[in-house]
Amino acid sequence: MGRRLASLFVAALLTAQPAAVMAQAVPAVTMMPAADAFFTDPALGETRALIVMQDGQRIHERYAPGYGPGTRLISWSMAKSITSTLIGMLVADGRLELDVPAPVPEWRKQAGDPRARITLRQLLHMASGLQHTESGPDPEKSDTNRALFADTSADIYAAAVAAPAESAPGARFEYSTLTSHILARIVADTIAPQAKTPAARRAAVRDFIAKRLAVPAGMPSLLCEYDPQGTLLGGSLCHATARDWAAFGQMYLDGGVVAGRQVVSRDWVRFVTTPSPQNPGYGGHFWLNRDQGAGREAALFPQAGPPDAFAAIGHLGQYVIVVPSRRLVVVRLGKTQDEALAPVRAALGRLVNAQIPKEPRQ
Repeated sequence: MGRRLASLFVAALLTAQPAAVMAQAVPAVTMMPAADAFFTDPALGETRALIVMQDGQRIHERYAPGYGPGTRLISWSMAKSITSTLIGMLVADGRLELDVPAPVPEWRKQAGDPRARITLRQLLHMASGLQHTESGPDPEKSDTNRALFADTSADIYAAAVAAPAESAPGARFEYSTLTSHILARIVADTIAPQAKTPAARRAAVRDFIAKRLAVPAGMPSLLCEYDPQGTLLGGSLCHATARDWAAFGQMYLDGGVVAGRQVVSRDWVRFVTTPSPQNPGYGGHFWLNRDQGAGREAALFPQAGPPDAFAAIGHLGQYVIVVPSRRLVVVRLGKTQDEALAPVRAALGRLVNAQIPKEPRQ
């Protein structure tokens, strides 16, 4: 399995390469040394795209050679925040509820199965109690790697819901990409219960994403991937341009409103940005700028503040950061190894706290 896992992982990394290889011209932006550092400081790894928005306007935008405004860039785990957004729309529609057992029929087949008590809220808070190995020194033992790239990839939902209960629902936080794939399948089964084939399931979810999120939020480049069963890979694999990732952040900055339309409910924006009981640094599939406690490394920069910042975050240093108190959205997309992200987080903290100059770059 090792050779297959390695080859599949390399193939997946290739999807993070630019779809458009010619650098594209970018309009004039303000001078921001804290932003330019992402392209000049080798300690920050490879930054492929950086956008800073204030009050809905792009005030800084820069790309590495070979990338540009038309390049789709991979989300990795920022896709979890997309999945949360879809769940929030269905909650607002009255088709799902946060505090009733999640609609997972596999957990109701046997009387007394403790998993039948897991709620949607607990799944969104990464507190399901399901047994899971996200990562570790042996990548072949990662449930996430196996489901995305190896032996359980043919049906990621089946692998996810087969996990046994390890602790009581709501007892503790455990970050789990497979949890997000369960939520993604719940989206499909809710919007298209009649979809019995992978193709039908995939088509229904694509249509829902387009009509309810991509078009109204101004994210026309958004493209998500699916497993062979037609289940949205909602924990890991969506692609969009940096500008469209910025539009996603701007929608949350504006309380879910885009061009006067309430795309995501204000209640959902409040929910995803409220600390979960199990981890004060995590909300509803968004990371918060707070200490996580329990000896966990901070996901953002809580010592630098502001405390109201929150973010969609992905593997290898993908960030969509929203700072309501400063009316900022910052998008950083690139490739920095996870164990080397501390300088990136510190640089992002400096950037969101930097004074915004008024003069445009010449």
